[in-house]
Amino acid sequence: MKSSTKLPLLQEADLKGKVVLVRVDHNVVKKGLIHDPYRIDATLGTLYYIVSRGGKLILMSHVGRPKDKKSGAIIINEETSVKPIVEYFENKLHVKFAIPEFLPDADKGYTGIETSVNHLIRDLREDRIDGIYLPNTRWFSGEEAKGEAANRFAYQLAGLADIFVNDAFGSWQPHASTVGITQYLPSYAGFLLQKEIQNLDRIFKPQKPFVTVVAGSKFDTKIDSLFTLLEKSDHLVLGGVIYNAYLAAKYGFEIKGLDQEDIAHANRFVKFAAKHPDKLVELPYIVESDTLDGRKKGKYRTHDIRKLQKGTKLNYILDVARESFAEKSVLDIFHGAHTIFVNAVMGFTPHFNEGTIALDELIDQNCDAVKLYGGGDTMQELKRLLPGLYIMAIDNPKYYIFTGGGAVLKAIEQGTAYGLEPVKALLGSG
Repeated sequence: MKSSTKLPLLQEADLKGKVVLVRVDHNVVKKGLIHDPYRIDATLGTLYYIVSRGGKLILMSHVGRPKDKKSGAIIINEETSVKPIVEYFENKLHVKFAIPEFLPDADKGYTGIETSVNHLIRDLREDRIDGIYLPNTRWFSGEEAKGEAANRFAYQLAGLADIFVNDAFGSWQPHASTVGITQYLPSYAGFLLQKEIQNLDRIFKPQKPFVTVVAGSKFDTKIDSLFTLLEKSDHLVLGGVIYNAYLAAKYGFEIKGLDQEDIAHANRFVKFAAKHPDKLVELPYIVESDTLDGRKKGKYRTHDIRKLQKGTKLNYILDVARESFAEKSVLDIFHGAHTIFVNAVMGFTPHFNEGTIALDELIDQNCDAVKLYGGGDTMQELKRLLPGLYIMAIDNPKYYIFTGGGAVLKAIEQGTAYGLEPVKALLGSG
């Protein structure tokens, strides 16, 4: 692999008069609405730079999951449209973006880019519009395809522009719009992608003590990164279903809603954690609920895991109780940390929030530590539950909020940002 210094950077590109195709991660639309524009705003520096240097913008992003997992059909509708993103741009920046319209091929979605886009590119070159925003890349059958279908779509995308810029750190999967296209166009890393890679170094080379907090709804998607984090961290804290599975595996609790696959992964992790004594921080107080339908009076209770017998049968465990974060041992660990990485929502949203609130408030008490937050749900819940802290964190140099939590964990698993397939593709294009 080429060294990191060979990453082709946007500031090295000649943009004047060029049509620049930019892959962004504007995957912020849910059921046709934008709940948090952070990932859009994070790309504005790159887009402004391109325009200021005489470039003409064509943007593309995936939005949601329009493909039906069972049938494989691609569903094209307003819920996964880029239209709300374009409206956000128009309202915020007073610019005019055009969205090309194509004809879907039954349940295959769009099978390619039609020549009807050419008149929009002419309008773009002649300044009648400020930019083009392609439809959701996942509406195209070639985006997640393999082999010839993926190459054909990548080649069609490349035919629209003179230069490709990847500014989509969160889109780490090797798709046509993130990897395949680099075969056909001069390709560069945008400013956001550069910034995310730089901040990953604060995880790879942390100021010690280094405390990490990871939660999630599935163990299998995070287990490899958890192995790496347990080795790298001075302390690791778990939450969510991952923590429930860990408790079931270590203490033999029977917890409702856990599947055997998660418990099997947790058993592997418990054995691995035993080789790193005192690194895993067990949060002692957990919240049991009789129902998933909300935090209903008389239907939930707090347990101290230290007082539960092996084999205890529990209903759904939906949060870590606030008392866990008042334990002296836990307080000492967080107050003494110099770097904290968080990719975690501790409770079952939207009703079980006290664990996440207590965690984020405790982290904020440490004024000196570098605090790195993973993207996605971690960011959205911070904004929902503690909006004042969220606003402060965006502009505080002690905080950094990544735009892609999954991409961060993938990079941690690999030990380098330069192992992510889209980044490797940029290295190979230089």
